[in-house]
Amino acid sequence: AELWLIPCFCPAPGVFLIPYLLIAVLGGVPIFFLEISLGQFMKAGSINVWNVAPLFKGLGFASMVIVFYCNTYYIMVLAWGCYYLVSSFSAPLPWATCGHTWNTPECAESFPPPGCAGNHSCEPEGRSPVLEFWENRVLRLSGGLEVPGAINWEVTLCLLGCWLLVYFCVWKGVKSTGKIVYFTATFPYVVLIVLLIRGVLLPGAGAGILYYLKPDWAKLGSPQVWIDAGTQIFFSYAIGLGALTALGSYNRFNNDCYNGTSFFAGFVVFSILGFMAAEQGVDIAKVAESGPGLAFIAYPRAVTLMPIAPLWAALFFVMLLLLGLDSQFVGVEGFITGILDLLPPSCSFRFQREVTVALSCILCFFIDLSMVTEGGMYVFQLFDYYSASGTTLLWQAFWECVVIGWVYGADRFMDDIACMIGYRPFPWMKWCWMVLTPLICLGIFLFNVAYYKPLIYNHTYVYPWWGEALGWAFALSSMLCLPLTALGKLLRAKGPLAERWQRLTQPVWGLHHLEYKLPEGNVGALTSLSPRAEDMGKVVVLESVM
Repeated sequence: AELWLIPCFCPAPGVFLIPYLLIAVLGGVPIFFLEISLGQFMKAGSINVWNVAPLFKGLGFASMVIVFYCNTYYIMVLAWGCYYLVSSFSAPLPWATCGHTWNTPECAESFPPPGCAGNHSCEPEGRSPVLEFWENRVLRLSGGLEVPGAINWEVTLCLLGCWLLVYFCVWKGVKSTGKIVYFTATFPYVVLIVLLIRGVLLPGAGAGILYYLKPDWAKLGSPQVWIDAGTQIFFSYAIGLGALTALGSYNRFNNDCYNGTSFFAGFVVFSILGFMAAEQGVDIAKVAESGPGLAFIAYPRAVTLMPIAPLWAALFFVMLLLLGLDSQFVGVEGFITGILDLLPPSCSFRFQREVTVALSCILCFFIDLSMVTEGGMYVFQLFDYYSASGTTLLWQAFWECVVIGWVYGADRFMDDIACMIGYRPFPWMKWCWMVLTPLICLGIFLFNVAYYKPLIYNHTYVYPWWGEALGWAFALSSMLCLPLTALGKLLRAKGPLAERWQRLTQPVWGLHHLEYKLPEGNVGALTSLSPRAEDMGKVVVLESVM
């Protein structure tokens, strides 16, 4: 997410760091800790963790919907990266020159001479071979969403390989995945350091880094800068996806869960972008793109300007694949944990996890086939813009803070954390959950709604009305889970409204909670552990062997 989204705040990178760091401290870190500690406390996946306040269990279903969408479309980054990696083992690189079957007569390799920045008369005419390789060879881009076209079988094979790799890394659970992540999470740092050393030695790198750090204070008042900062924080921290609660549930109950890639990666990105701007004689803002334009146009163009280009291309796309696999592992693990929590013990069978993971991967693969067609990029952008966007994640994060901070009780949750780790976290966390974080989430959410712009691909293609309606269906399918589930529970419950509220917000404890929830010897108090009326007369006896 960091390498994918870093330049999305151009042309105001320096000033972007101010709202980015502010939202990270006041929003990202408190919710990150909340989700990890809640998963560890409840020992459950994204749905059953909300037994802490059953009325709001819709938050769990919402996170499952979001992470399913994310798993489905995010792996396309890996498939494209795999295609580029295979294509990197040739000299010259296939996207460095014209004259290929996918190039058009307008293809031009030349760049303007240095000193042309801002002078439109000396900018190159025609289309870049990097752009033509991306659009004509990899995407085989059609005229729009309404023209799906044929399937690109080469990219489909890369997609199939990526899903097989994800499956065999995740099928045995976090123990096997954790061993793999030791490599996939650390090796990209080595590559980043190598790329940074190479980047800062390139001509023009200093200008790029200065552009990255120098703030444009006029942009600080722009709502879009704050929207972009909030979106990147919540997406890159995997907040609201249910993945953090799933991973936290695998921690030991007394694990100390209270104990920054973006800034470092920014130096790598902008040193390379500064070099590109110097080579092409244009402003840095013109070579800084985000999303697919960064990973598959700007970076490949940069490596064509370096000596031993295939080596740098292979290094970059290996790093992209490893980073993407880490993200995909987390998302798939979060989804599978939630699904397995829903299955009753009576439905348990041998190889239950392996079969569930296989079915999930197969379903996502068949949906992904719509993204490897000639109109697949338009489908991908719909998923990216609406299904796991800032709007849905901010909505999710806001209600998580409200439920823990006000319904369950922030002080009560701080006591629960103290029972797990042996001490209470700094009170700042409590005030963030109760006041600061929900206000930030709500403010950026309202900004997002007020300044909403319909999706436009590549600044030219305007989506049809039914395409935009489909995108909003993606967004609302997760956002409506909470209100619809809560309304259904309230309508099915009996008694006055206050009594329904009290009964539906009473936590449902698991057996692992009994050891510290009860005073020693007070077995009769076990009758209050379940909020269900029919169970109020039952007594559960728990023998603990220490």
